[in-house]
Amino acid sequence: MATHSGGLNTTEDRTAVRIENLVRSFDGRTVLDGLDLSIAPGEFVALLGRSGSGKSTLLRALAGLDHDVAGSGDLTAPDHVSVVFQDARLLPWKRLLDNVILGLPGPFAEERGRAALAEVGLAGRERGWPVELSGGEQQRVSLARSLVREPRLLLADEPFGALDALTRLRMHALLRRLCERHRPAVLLVTHDVDEAIALADRVVVLDRGRIAADLPVDVPAPRRQGSAAHTALRGRLLARLGVDTDEDHGTTGAAGAAGAAGIGRSTRTNGEESAA
Repeated sequence: MATHSGGLNTTEDRTAVRIENLVRSFDGRTVLDGLDLSIAPGEFVALLGRSGSGKSTLLRALAGLDHDVAGSGDLTAPDHVSVVFQDARLLPWKRLLDNVILGLPGPFAEERGRAALAEVGLAGRERGWPVELSGGEQQRVSLARSLVREPRLLLADEPFGALDALTRLRMHALLRRLCERHRPAVLLVTHDVDEAIALADRVVVLDRGRIAADLPVDVPAPRRQGSAAHTALRGRLLARLGVDTDEDHGTTGAAGAAGAAGIGRSTRTNGEESAA
C-alpha cells in the first residue's frame, strides 16, 4: 500500500475500503486530518457530520475525483465504484434505458439495463424520458444505473435528501433490498440520524476531519423508532453531533413518516433552535 495524494489501490478480499492517516487540504485549510476508516465487503456504513466536517471530501477521495488536491495518506478502494448523488443527474435527452446503460460495455448491456430497471420497480418504462418521472422515480433510475455495474463499493451522497418523507421511506426499503441482493460495500452520507440508523450496519460521525464516533447499529429488526435500543443509539449520535434534543416535545422516538425522515422536529444546536 503506497502513500499518495489522490490515487486508489486495489483492495484485498477481506476489506473493501481501508483508509489510514488520510489528509486533504484546500486553500491552506485542512478538511480531512489524519482520518482512519475501514469498510468490509458488503458492509453498510452511514456517515454523519455537521456541514464542513469533510463528508463530501471523503466521498470524492474514495471516488477518485480529487487527484489535484493537496493531501497524503493511504487509501485503498475497489476498482469498481459507483456513486449516487442527491440529484439523479439523468441526461434529459436520453431515454431511461439509455441512461441506465450509458457507458456499460458488453453485448448484453440492454438486457442488464432492463433487469436493473425492473429491480427498482420501473419495468416497462425503458422508453420513457426523465422529465416524465417524479423525483423518487428519477432516483430509482439513478440506483439502477449505479447497481447495473455491480460495484464493489457504492457511494451515496444524500441520495434521498430532496425527497418527501413518505417517498424517502419507500426508497429506504428499496435500497435495503438492493444492497442485500447485490452486496456492495456502501458508504452513505446523510444528515439524518434516523435514516442512518434505519439503513446502516455502522454509523460513523465525522468531526473536523476526524472520526469522532464509530458505532454499530445494534437495533433489532424491524428497526422501529421509539424502541429502547433505537432511542439510546439516536441519543448517542445526536450528542456526538452536538445536538440537544427536547424529550418533552417528542424529538426522540417520534412516530410517523416525518420522524423517520428526520424532519419536523425541534432541536437546539449550540443554544440556537432550528429545524432538524
